[in-house]
Amino acid sequence: MTVEVRIEPWGQDDLALLRRTNAPEMMAHLGGPETEEQLRARHERYLQRRGAGGGGMFRIVLSPTGEPAGTIGYWERPWRGETVYETGWSVLPEYQGRGIAVAAGREIIGLATEAASAGDGPRSLHAYPKVDNPASNAICRRLGFTLVEECDFEYPAGHPIRCNDWRLELTPAG
Repeated sequence: MTVEVRIEPWGQDDLALLRRTNAPEMMAHLGGPETEEQLRARHERYLQRRGAGGGGMFRIVLSPTGEPAGTIGYWERPWRGETVYETGWSVLPEYQGRGIAVAAGREIIGLATEAASAGDGPRSLHAYPKVDNPASNAICRRLGFTLVEECDFEYPAGHPIRCNDWRLELTPAG
């Protein structure tokens, strides 16, 4: 069964979706739920990234119903002496296990590839799931990422975690 999704740029009304992804079971691999103040600040950061170079945040929407199923994005970050794109996603529990993150990930890979091809942007896309998060690591594999190494990471800031560094080279189509 093919899952059809689209990704739509983050909007002012998406704070409610962000609150839904902040549930304890959704944040278990990300340092736990955030406070309302932290959520509002993150929402504002997502809004500021809209249309800016270097990526953005998106809501994952089921086609054709338009029902929101989660979030996904990509952004620039320094990593190991270079600037790379990082990606991350969150799919609501009732939609997990249906291939939605993989379908949305393909859309993000397309956008990141276009951005890399259009200028001097990063040429690789990375994901950093915790080593003990089998679902997110499987998504990286299914999307064609290559496992580079285990590494130490902070997320949120000041909260060390052990992650896998997955890398995908962004090559222009054609």
